Amino acid sequence: MNDTITRIPGVLVGHDTLPTAMTGCTVVLTPDGATAGVDVRGAAPGTRETDLLRPENLVQQVHGIVLAGGSAFGLAAATGVMQWLAERGHGFDVGVARVPIVPAAVLFDLAVGDAHAWPDAAAGTRACSAASSQPVAMGRVGAGTGATVAKLYGPQGARPGGVGSAVAELPGGGLVGALVVVNALGEIFDPLSGRVLVSSRGDVSPGNWPLPGQNTTLGVIATDIPLTKAQCLRVAQMAHDGLARAIRPAHTLYDGDSLFVLSTARTTGADANAVGVLAAEVVAQAIVQAVTQAAF
Repeated sequence: MNDTITRIPGVLVGHDTLPTAMTGCTVVLTPDGATAGVDVRGAAPGTRETDLLRPENLVQQVHGIVLAGGSAFGLAAATGVMQWLAERGHGFDVGVARVPIVPAAVLFDLAVGDAHAWPDAAAGTRACSAASSQPVAMGRVGAGTGATVAKLYGPQGARPGGVGSAVAELPGGGLVGALVVVNALGEIFDPLSGRVLVSSRGDVSPGNWPLPGQNTTLGVIATDIPLTKAQCLRVAQMAHDGLARAIRPAHTLYDGDSLFVLSTARTTGADANAVGVLAAEVVAQAIVQAVTQAAF
């Protein structure tokens, strides 16, 4: 059984991995469109097209989300995703053309591999070509290739982060899934047992303090339950509880945590509150999957 976000009909995921440079990008595609929202909670974010997702703004649906390494340079991957979608006739109809709506968020991995190599438009295109409804590849792939965690005592004690995904069924019908790229300052805990999965290493000294802007956990939550843009925002806000359950500490001044929510509206059976409660659970599960798979 597919226990990842692509179990939700209409949601495709693809990775492009640059193993030598230790970076990459991950795309979550909804070519037929999905209502979307975002909650950018970290103090050091790198994003594109997030203002468009505010509930009062015009465009209601997006056609893909890009998560990428490469810090701000990695936002270029979204251009390739737009081109790929446009060539296939997907996008917001403006009369003379269809403009794909592709928000993006990036994480800092420049210190892990090649600081002069990052995901570009070609990487975004390759990720789209690889996208499918098959179970999501997890661990050190795509945007999670150069991701690290547990940097409380400085980057020299970092442990591997990565991509994780999980999905769960709502009691009244419908699905909620999450894909998370974990590049966090904090340690990783199993929220069910309370056990530390990845702990920090090193000593606290003036030269070992964390560096700002180098830690970001990014995620996409998807559901087939119909949601408005305002409800997507609320679900994204609730889903951040999942970060706090599995990452300690979370949402620090050194993190750029951002969570997107997509609603494909393929079924009915639950309200936004139920979706938000389950979203926090699958986000926490996806974080555990990310570091567990990255360890192999």
